[in-house]
Amino acid sequence: MDAPMTAGPQASKSAGNPAGKPVPLLDVNRGNAPLRDEMLAAVAAVLDSGRFLHGPEVHQLEQSLATLCQVDHAVGCASGSDALLLALMALDIGPGDEVLLPSFTFFATASAVWRLGAKPVFVDIDPRTYNIDPNRIEEAITRDTRAIIPVHLFGQPADMEAIQEIATRRDLFVVEDAAQSIGAALNGRAACAWGHIGCLSFYPTKNLGGFGDGGMMLTDDDQLAERLELFRAHGMKP
Repeated sequence: MDAPMTAGPQASKSAGNPAGKPVPLLDVNRGNAPLRDEMLAAVAAVLDSGRFLHGPEVHQLEQSLATLCQVDHAVGCASGSDALLLALMALDIGPGDEVLLPSFTFFATASAVWRLGAKPVFVDIDPRTYNIDPNRIEEAITRDTRAIIPVHLFGQPADMEAIQEIATRRDLFVVEDAAQSIGAALNGRAACAWGHIGCLSFYPTKNLGGFGDGGMMLTDDDQLAERLELFRAHGMKP
């Protein structure tokens, strides 16, 4: 009887990776290659205009993202980390305040709180979603708690209906960290449209990676939007 046929190492290599080369964890060039000419033309247009900060391209992106995220205002900034920091500044978070955030998140979520002299308080996650568990939020609230930062991981919004109910009842601010969930929605309502301020990141590894770094802050509140515009440029308006 003939031995059963099996796919050896060479067969597997040919089927899945003809060149036998290592598969990179993140191949930024693969995503950028089809847009290379368009991207170079866009960069050249900015160079020729001399408007390197707060130019018409930034304003257009702000308007597009405000529409996508179902809010009235979008304010661009240097990074997603800055977006979190400026959002907390606009809400007057500072020394003596506590801010609740998930125990599973990127360092920047907690460092934005710490940089303002406030205390990050970690709340356990829901093991099914890896997002903050609303059932654990209530027990973490103290008289010093001022805000909650739900993080929408892997394109999946946190349970914002439950979080908003708690925040409204306990008079807490909500800052959404949607760095990994641009365009996501829960029950038809976009990420960044639930809380007082939503934050996006355009770091190259994010869902909508940029040519460099960048961030965006989104809100329906006119006064908060004005504060965010001032804070992003040290009190100056473009």
